[in-house]
Amino acid sequence: MLKDITIGQYYPGGSVIHRLDPRVKLFGTILFIVTIFIGRNPVLYAIAATFMLTCIFISGVPIKYILRGLKAIFVLIVISMLFNIFLTPGEVVWQWWRLKITHEGITQAIYMGIRLSFLIMGSSIMTLTTTPNDLTDGLEKAFRFLNVIRFPVHEIAMMMSIALRFIPILMEETDKIMNAQKARGADFESGGLFRKVKAVIPIIIPLFVSAIRRAYDLAGAMEARCYRGGKGRTKMKPLRYKKRDAVAYVILFVYLGLMIASRILWDRFMA
Repeated sequence: MLKDITIGQYYPGGSVIHRLDPRVKLFGTILFIVTIFIGRNPVLYAIAATFMLTCIFISGVPIKYILRGLKAIFVLIVISMLFNIFLTPGEVVWQWWRLKITHEGITQAIYMGIRLSFLIMGSSIMTLTTTPNDLTDGLEKAFRFLNVIRFPVHEIAMMMSIALRFIPILMEETDKIMNAQKARGADFESGGLFRKVKAVIPIIIPLFVSAIRRAYDLAGAMEARCYRGGKGRTKMKPLRYKKRDAVAYVILFVYLGLMIASRILWDRFMA
């Protein structure tokens, strides 16, 4: 399960998407997430799926690698769909006692499952094709206008970068702790729910200790290098837009126009 988490990991490559400015990828990811929530119709999701699959194909990241990330939130997707199936009012299709399934609930559950899946896959494309350093620079440069209101943009971007960098490290650490506990006779598979939860305690405690120790080591290393925040700091590789970034922006706005048009036309068609 831990190896199925793909958010926060980087997949090396030399594709066009890998070489795009991180600000373009941030804007594209936000735009994609927003557009999958602007409506509910098959045409809209068909356009979103085509756009996402095209980006995956161009990036060179194996589709199986991205789909593997859905396993980590499979339970969350199923729970969300079940809530929508049983709690959405409408035309009753099946009922037993107080439990009832409605036509509107089934439709809402399908759309919710698609939205969550697309959200994770779209976010994974950004993190898999962008290094943590580039992502930090992109966040800081994209939201630097908030410095006017004294919002700590650099510090927030740095924290997000460190959090993303720690995800694969903590997963590897968890895997090592689980293997060590198994070698001592621990059993994480058999038994009921309470027994499995109890078996996780010997993993959580050393994992927290390891995470705190790594955080102290990182803080000491940053202080030893005289890190004092983003004020007055320069970049070894400053971000500059290139021709491919302008083309990418045009494609993103065309995609946005198609999504809005599909929403408007579908509403008129169904009216």
